[in-house]
Formats: sequence, structure tokens, C-alpha cells
Amino acid sequence: MNTKWYVITGSASCGKTTLVNSLSKMGYLSVQEAARTLIDKEIKNGKTIEEIRKDEAEFQRKVLDIKINVEKYLPKDKIVFFDRGIPDSIAYYQICGADIAELLKLCKEKTYRKIFLLEQLPLEKDYARVEDIKTINKIQILLRKAYSDLGYEIVDIPAVPVEKRLEMILSNIDSL
Repeated sequence: MNTKWYVITGSASCGKTTLVNSLSKMGYLSVQEAARTLIDKEIKNGKTIEEIRKDEAEFQRKVLDIKINVEKYLPKDKIVFFDRGIPDSIAYYQICGADIAELLKLCKEKTYRKIFLLEQLPLEKDYARVEDIKTINKIQILLRKAYSDLGYEIVDIPAVPVEKRLEMILSNIDSL
């Protein structure tokens, strides 16, 4: 592993974006969630969320492509916080029944220092979220399994106020 990269992950509505935005305001380099970036772009181009996610497997492939392309251009020697990492796609591929074989090969080399897995907060529906609570709970289990199976250190972040979550994350950053 030759990066200083960290992933903030968890199911929908667990506070990932709030934390990543807070870290960004503190001066850390951060990467926004690829799925939301894609959804926002497509909505701006006149598509509905139903049209965008009509073929969920194709949607997830596009999200993965964005993640891969973004990572190509990031500095490996700087701390970067990701709102979801490439291995998150394993969970989402499994949810929609897509083949994960190629994705597993892609994830074979460890890229991230640590994974911060956020505990679920009360579900807040918005224009981009399509998952129900049953799917959200399943995704949370699959995310843990994906990162664990790949050998990553997972730091559980409970559903506490943002300031406490930030403190927990920053206290778990490796000093290099």
C-alpha cells in the first residue's frame, strides 16, 4: 500500500457526505460520492432518477468507472478522504445481481489505509436515494464483508454527533 487514502463508507443516510464535507472544510482533500455525482449530472441533462437507475447494473458500472478514473489523478502522498471507495461497488454489484469477478480482481491490491464504516442514522429520503430500509441494512452487511474479505482494517464509527465522529476519524489517521 502506497497511499494515504481513507474511505468513509456505510449505507445510505449514514452521514458520509456530511463527514467528507466537514473534512474538506478542515483542509483535507476529499472525493465526493461517484453515484451522486453521476445522478446530479444526469438530472441536469434532463433525466429522471427512474431513467437513470432503470438498469441498476449499468448504473453501477458507470459509478465504478467514475471511481477508477478519479483515483488515477489523486496524489498518493497526501491524505485523501473518499465518500465510498472502489470496493463499495462489490456490495452494490451484489445487490443488483451483477458479476463481481472482474471487480474482485480490480480490488485485489489494497489501496486505502483504513475504512471508516459509519453506523446508520435515521433514514432521510432525498431525490437520489432509492433504497428501502431492508436494502440499506443488507448493503451495510455487504460493505463490511467486502472490505473485511479484502483485508482492510475497518474502524466502526457509531451514530454520534458529527463532531464526535470527526474526532474518532482524525484520531485513527496513521501518522506517517
